[in-house]
Amino acid sequence: MPVTVTEQEKLSPLYKYFVADMTEASPEHYKAADEPMPSEFAMSPLDMNRMFDDGYLPARIGYAQLPDGTAMLSNCINMPGVTSEMFDWWFAWHGLEPLRYKIWCRDEHHSAITRNPEKAYDTTLSMKERYWDTVHDVKESMSPDGPVMDIVINFRNPADIGFSPEKLKDFDGTIVCAGNEHEPVIMCHFLCTVPGGSALHTRFWMGWCVKDGKPVKALPDGVVFPLEMPKELMRHNIKEYTNLATLLPKVYSEFKDKF
Repeated sequence: MPVTVTEQEKLSPLYKYFVADMTEASPEHYKAADEPMPSEFAMSPLDMNRMFDDGYLPARIGYAQLPDGTAMLSNCINMPGVTSEMFDWWFAWHGLEPLRYKIWCRDEHHSAITRNPEKAYDTTLSMKERYWDTVHDVKESMSPDGPVMDIVINFRNPADIGFSPEKLKDFDGTIVCAGNEHEPVIMCHFLCTVPGGSALHTRFWMGWCVKDGKPVKALPDGVVFPLEMPKELMRHNIKEYTNLATLLPKVYSEFKDKF
């Protein structure tokens, strides 16, 4: 069942995107979430700069337990017609009213509201800077019938979570990431320019936080992070970003100049 929308939201020009059919991922894509992949295929956040390299992982889609007890998931979504400019715009734009988040994944996205709207509206900043060092309060579920969770996302400059400033200078794409010293999860959406659009490589590292600009293990030694969470999140991630790949060029074309 789709999430609830208000009568006022039904009058919005965005509402047509809410009621439109979502683009569905293939069964083969979801099959990668059935079982964890071997730990040797998993990437530690300490190696995040390998993401700049070609062929950096033998498995781009899956979830795994790392040898230190932490967990990670990886996903890859092809996004034809999507540019890095669109992707940065989306993260600056969608936190300003709940319906913008709802159209992204109408079954599981309830709202995402930035605590820093003044930055989102600041035309003196680049689109990246409009969401860097901001906090979004998010309500979403991992499945249509799952519990609605309250999630806090602290978006960061990728150089401030461990990505190499030198490599970022020459990178043809954009990195949307989140992490701080308070939350034990690091999020990374690594969008690379490819012929005809972009390829999105996503990583979540669970049991990790960011301190002094670098990933730090937050999970106590001897504790094992349960794999049910990355498994559920992976299925949700496949669903939401498969739909965004189709949705974003349309919404950007209509609303890119309308904050």
